[in-house]
Amino acid sequence: MKILTIVGARPQFIKAGTLSRYISNLSDVSEIIVHTGQHYDNNMSEVFFEELKIPKPNYQLNIGGLSHGAMTGRMIESLEEIVIKEKPDWLLVYGDTNSTLAGAIVASKLKVKIAHVEAGLRSYNMDMPEEINRIISDRLSKILFCPTQNAIDNLNREGFQNFDVKIINVGDIMYEGALFYYNYMEKPFFLEEKADFVLATIHREENTDNSERLESILKALNEIAKSKRVIVPLHPRTKKKIQELKLKTNSIEFIDPVSYLNIIWLLQHCKLVITDSGGLQKEAYFFKKACITLREETEWTELIKHNVNILVGSNGDKLKEAIQLKWLDIKSFDINLYGDGKTSSKIINALQNL
Repeated sequence: MKILTIVGARPQFIKAGTLSRYISNLSDVSEIIVHTGQHYDNNMSEVFFEELKIPKPNYQLNIGGLSHGAMTGRMIESLEEIVIKEKPDWLLVYGDTNSTLAGAIVASKLKVKIAHVEAGLRSYNMDMPEEINRIISDRLSKILFCPTQNAIDNLNREGFQNFDVKIINVGDIMYEGALFYYNYMEKPFFLEEKADFVLATIHREENTDNSERLESILKALNEIAKSKRVIVPLHPRTKKKIQELKLKTNSIEFIDPVSYLNIIWLLQHCKLVITDSGGLQKEAYFFKKACITLREETEWTELIKHNVNILVGSNGDKLKEAIQLKWLDIKSFDINLYGDGKTSSKIINALQNL
């Protein structure tokens, strides 16, 4: 069986790397990895792949820094040539990026079966490009690998049980990866071993590209940082906006972007997570940390339901109020929301048996 995997963003490499490690031990499965270059990242050097034990891509397309339409169009053109050349049995895509959408469109036109990992997620916010990407990718796929029962419920509500598609709850590939990378986590050199801090990240366009939202979030974080240590690995987009708007952030401890192994250490040692990231919400749960989410909605609604996450949007007052809530001290992280950490084997077994 030959799998062609499409990835384009750093988080996708971390997810794909988990499955690729499993595939590397199989004699009857081969994998071709294509990196579209959607998210340019200085850290994605040879050290990145070696550090995370991720196979290097077979193809580097270097398509990034463009509008959604131009980027997706160029990806479709380039991916079509590769799929025709490689003739895979399956084209595998992850999540909800433009790379995911482009891969799904190409495969559907060329009659190659599509497998979508992290299928069935919904924020129900059609203003998010990611929501459009994931809905279309789900509809074009032959097999949908869902991370949770909630994702399956979303698909059933949309009538997917009536389509020619197989839907399987395989658990979360990120959880399997977190279990692996926990053994390799690295402390950022500038932090003491017994750190006591809040870990915060801000990178989503709806927050960074809206000056009022960004100012409200940073003002609240700045006030919180006067009594609690707040560490923020600073995304380049966020840094640029802070400089343009000349926002005051005197109390916040900004650091340069760190490696994934550093993030694992920060998650393990922090007291609380504040983020607008999708992935970090789950990773906070993996490491038994409460999370405050700087969004109006989330795809990971089970975290809200189980009272380990709270949505505050960009409202600074709600953020400060959430810091004081008693739920931050709860220890209800023993519910198995994301599977048993054996997602890779379930994915490969399903692909071989379909």
